[in-house]
Amino acid sequence: MDVKNLEKDLGLEFNNINLLKNALTHTSYAYENNVKSNEKLEFLGDSILEFITSKYLYNNYFNLKEGEMTKVRATVVCEDSLYKIAVKHNFSDFLYLGKSERYNESGKKSKAILADSVEAVIAAIYLDLGIEKAEKFIIDNLKDEIKIASQNVGEKDYKTVLQEKLQINGNVTIKYTILKEEGPDHDKKFVSQVECDGKVLGIGEGKSKKSSEMMAAKQALMKIN
Repeated sequence: MDVKNLEKDLGLEFNNINLLKNALTHTSYAYENNVKSNEKLEFLGDSILEFITSKYLYNNYFNLKEGEMTKVRATVVCEDSLYKIAVKHNFSDFLYLGKSERYNESGKKSKAILADSVEAVIAAIYLDLGIEKAEKFIIDNLKDEIKIASQNVGEKDYKTVLQEKLQINGNVTIKYTILKEEGPDHDKKFVSQVECDGKVLGIGEGKSKKSSEMMAAKQALMKIN
């Protein structure tokens, strides 16, 4: 589809439409066609996203302490939230993917690819239209997620809840292991598993070791419950 349609859906008018196209260019397409991928834009967009979210929390959630704001930001600035934005705006219809990804079943619907493209688009908006437009895009798409996360910030995290459930009848050995680490330094992906007395209970992935362990604990809790 014409990327101009995405531009209209976002309610933006780029001065340099090629920046938006670059933001939607996956490394597989870039490699096959000898063009720039969206990796550098993704790197910049990730930083802008964290800054704008932090600023919004600071200016609007006076009741939250520093540690709580950090937790809310971590909950919101994640692959799941970015994937929802990509789905909302039909990013999968506009991605430039190489043959290897196009013929892959997950292809255009890959959560990681779509989430990364949102970060790249944020950078493209910033570079072409300025920080205010980038901020509006971020907050318009994440303010509801932020509100929900702020309401639940006092709840115990998945690892704590899992430990309490497993140890209710006495001490057990709970072990977290990093199974896989992949991706460039600025965009690592980790896969972790959690075991109880040698039995694997859950596997999860995230952009940090901590978040992947948290997702493993979440999966374990879902099994237990």
